[in-house]
Amino acid sequence: MISPFFAVAGGFDLSNPYVLLIFASIILIFSYFFNKLSERTNIPSVLLLIITGMLLKFGVEQANYEVPNLMPYLEILGIVGLIMIVLEAALDLELSKEKYPLIISSLLIAFLCLIATTFAVAYFLYSQLDLSFGIAFLYATPLTIMSSAIIIPSVTGLEIDTKEFMIYESAFSDILGILLFYFVISFLEEGGMRATSQFFISLIMTIIVALVASIILIYLFKDLKSQTKLFLLTANLILLYSLGKLFHLSPLIIILVFGLALSNHSKFSNFFKKYGIDTNSISKIEKEFHLITLESAFLVRTFFFVVFGMTIDIANLLNLEVFLISLAVVSCIFIFRAIMLYFFAKSNFYPEIYIAPRGLVTILLFFQIPDKFIDPQVKPGIVLYVIIITSLVMTYYLIKDKMSKNINGNGEKNIGSETVTSA
Repeated sequence: MISPFFAVAGGFDLSNPYVLLIFASIILIFSYFFNKLSERTNIPSVLLLIITGMLLKFGVEQANYEVPNLMPYLEILGIVGLIMIVLEAALDLELSKEKYPLIISSLLIAFLCLIATTFAVAYFLYSQLDLSFGIAFLYATPLTIMSSAIIIPSVTGLEIDTKEFMIYESAFSDILGILLFYFVISFLEEGGMRATSQFFISLIMTIIVALVASIILIYLFKDLKSQTKLFLLTANLILLYSLGKLFHLSPLIIILVFGLALSNHSKFSNFFKKYGIDTNSISKIEKEFHLITLESAFLVRTFFFVVFGMTIDIANLLNLEVFLISLAVVSCIFIFRAIMLYFFAKSNFYPEIYIAPRGLVTILLFFQIPDKFIDPQVKPGIVLYVIIITSLVMTYYLIKDKMSKNINGNGEKNIGSETVTSA
């Protein structure tokens, strides 16, 4: 039986631009309330957006419309979303001597978890499917990258140290994972020595370009009076990212360095003043740009996950083999995360051990695997299951942690109208 909503949808002309605008507006309104629901329940809003996309696809099909090829739009939304999310994270990060141990610890954990889990997942895919180890490693890499797009909005209710650790770790996981992914592709295409030398040359060039570009952009925009300067600045960052990708650099580092330089400009005030850059004007740019970044990240993230939901083939989710492979991948993720946190960051063991969702970067990289390396044995449903299961695990333990704090926060808990003091 078709629901009334889909029956009504069947009466709309989905090629009408006003109808499309109505649906886009409704999706954004839903996304806002999904975020509010996420703040109260810790249910990741991206899961609700993916489900919305799946329902939207079902509704379009029920209305006898053919769903167009959405992959090109998904890739564009993913790239812009990735830029905005990393920029949003960088603008939230504070560099100080007190923070250096936290930064080093989160970087170490991000690196160790990425490498160990990728090898483990790759070996599992290699042993269970008819894949070479190199191809298995390429498929494993996106599955082992944490999602800052899910983590950053999900950890707002945690203690400040835990929150900062997770923001740093997820940002580093995104960057290191993307570097590893393109290194593996280069390794498979060109061989070990050449790929390694190109990787380190690219990394050094990227860092130099990132530093120079950050200084130039801040200098050029500090006194710009135009009311559209913030969107102009965003356009320049997207341009730099795209050019960096075309020249085989690691452009996400450019975005990270720019965000860190802007958010921590007070630490470099002597350097800026040496070149006649007024740090007061930079403070104003930072506050305004932070707001624009938050709004843009919300917009792009919303449509990315809805469009991703519309690309999902439900038949893949009903495949028992796909589910079991996904379950094994998730097991590898949490087992090796527990090992690395226990030995290298014991003070950040709980609830950090359970905060390891996969999301935007995983989806984006999975669909960027070159055609010549694509193997039909590795179904896209694996990606969706890994995203869903890791997000649900995070949700469960965040809710559990929140309830525990509510009960034990002041040594008291409320039962009905009475206050009971804990022992």
